[in-house]
Amino acid sequence: MQVLQGKIIFITGAASGIGAETARQLADRGAIPIITGRNEMKLKDTAASLKGAFGCYKLDVRDQDEVSNVIARAAYDFGRIDVLLNNAGYGLFEAFEDAPLEHFADMMDTNYMGIVRCTKMVLPIMRHQGGGHIVNVASMAGKLSTAKASGYAATKHAVLGLTNALRTELKPLGIAVSAVNPGPIDTPFLHAADPEGNYAKNVRSYMLKPDKVAEAIVRVIERQTPEVDLPWSAGIGIRLYSMAPRLADKVAGRFLNRK
Repeated sequence: MQVLQGKIIFITGAASGIGAETARQLADRGAIPIITGRNEMKLKDTAASLKGAFGCYKLDVRDQDEVSNVIARAAYDFGRIDVLLNNAGYGLFEAFEDAPLEHFADMMDTNYMGIVRCTKMVLPIMRHQGGGHIVNVASMAGKLSTAKASGYAATKHAVLGLTNALRTELKPLGIAVSAVNPGPIDTPFLHAADPEGNYAKNVRSYMLKPDKVAEAIVRVIERQTPEVDLPWSAGIGIRLYSMAPRLADKVAGRFLNRK
């Protein structure tokens, strides 16, 4: 019997990109994905591609009332929530000096506070049912900040800080907490963050495919792995960078700053 058979998995940001692809792969393994997102038309397209049972709700993670109502409704409709996959988020790649304050505030409201809101609402449900799993899609940008990504990187640093704290805090409750840290992915996220396509062109040789990232997320859910860096080679590079940042800036500065 598959580990994921019958598992109720609530996914934010599932209208497109890795959220939608992960929902499809989970459904293929017998799980019951509950897909949510802001764009109802795209949600319907994703829903049409799913096998077996699933849930589908419009959800803006910036709206506290909507988060409360949708998660409560999903828990009622399906009886439980085994896994919360916090995937909703976006980025804008722009120079700090040029970026308006509203961009910093909205990215933090979506990427970080969205996770806080959803986790706050799911936690009592998981406590009552005796366990669960929270998976936060962060980013390699949460470990290594680069030029023209100050606002976005700050949100992902916050996500990783929250994830690491919750992992210890919730363990006694039987609730596992994981982080998935992808590098650049060929999805609508990257096209929105970099409309001119210059960054995508510069990193095309090592850009991740959505299906591969989704496979990694599914494995994290199956094994309750605490943290995964994608690709693994970038994770090694970041660890070396943290040991000798000045040397790394000299050696790899041009390679890292490609936006």
